[in-house]
Amino acid sequence: MQLDKDITLLDGMPIAYLKSLNALVIADPHLGYEGVMAKKGLLLPKVNLENIKKLLSSAIGQTGAKSVIVDGDIKNEFSTVEQEEFNELYDFIGFMKERGVEPILIKGNHDNFVERYKDPFNLKIFRQATKIGKYLFFHGEEMPPDEKGVKMLIMGHEHPAIGMYNTAGSREKLPCFLYGTWKKSKLLVMPAINYYATGTDVNLRPKEDLLAPSLRRIDIGKMHAIVVGYGSTMDFGTVLKLRKLGDR
Repeated sequence: MQLDKDITLLDGMPIAYLKSLNALVIADPHLGYEGVMAKKGLLLPKVNLENIKKLLSSAIGQTGAKSVIVDGDIKNEFSTVEQEEFNELYDFIGFMKERGVEPILIKGNHDNFVERYKDPFNLKIFRQATKIGKYLFFHGEEMPPDEKGVKMLIMGHEHPAIGMYNTAGSREKLPCFLYGTWKKSKLLVMPAINYYATGTDVNLRPKEDLLAPSLRRIDIGKMHAIVVGYGSTMDFGTVLKLRKLGDR
């Protein structure tokens, strides 16, 4: 799906391609997730990293991108770097290096202690936000800084999704991009690429319950929900429209 002349949302993937930067953008991979959950007593199949590599391999093949911008939360645990996280981070970076793709990390609130791997992995790391070209990348647990010359802000953190009820009355969540405006710039909120991220059902929750402070300060009802699922990427209209449909 072509968002504008420079941005392509790759069909069926929580991945954006920025032509002017020849870069892919992902958010919230939360590497090491299954290992951290296992220590808490929840055993999950180890599919997250392999799914991410599969998606990125396809995206790199389609676009020829030379960098991958990870817009926060490359790892899962807050207070340390678990062995499982280190192993998957090493695997993830090696996977990209083998394909001639440069990894760039915008730190998120889960990315404590990642700096210790900056030099060994030759990894570009920015704290919370950085401007690249006409884009400001920030994770989202803090307010975005004011930068001149920014045409679009791109963030993660929220894990946006649309909540839908099927004919049996059970609720399903579909990950989505959110696309709207922030002050005088465009704003794109990335869905989480983590396999297990259920997401925030933005059409069913009040604005006060959203994680990102920036999204609590704007009229999220005016943002478009661009849903990713079942091999396609489709604009479902505004969040306000979806909320009204849910009230019927």
